[in-house]
Amino acid sequence: MIHGMSTTHRRAPFATQRSADEVNEEIRALWLRSGGTLSGEQRRQYQRLVLEWAAASPRPHANGDSSQAA
Repeated sequence: MIHGMSTTHRRAPFATQRSADEVNEEIRALWLRSGGTLSGEQRRQYQRLVLEWAAASPRPHANGDSSQAA
């Protein structure tokens, strides 16, 4: 559960230049290490990773392909 987390796309101050795939792998590893139940510190780490992942993820265009004329 991700209660209280913003879903807006902005670059977090701690964000690195890692790709979304790299961050996703770290998220998966965290869940595997935890056995599916996160401690308080692991939950905070997960939240930081999700924000980093969102900042690194490509953004789709709101109006579709921008190369096509309207």
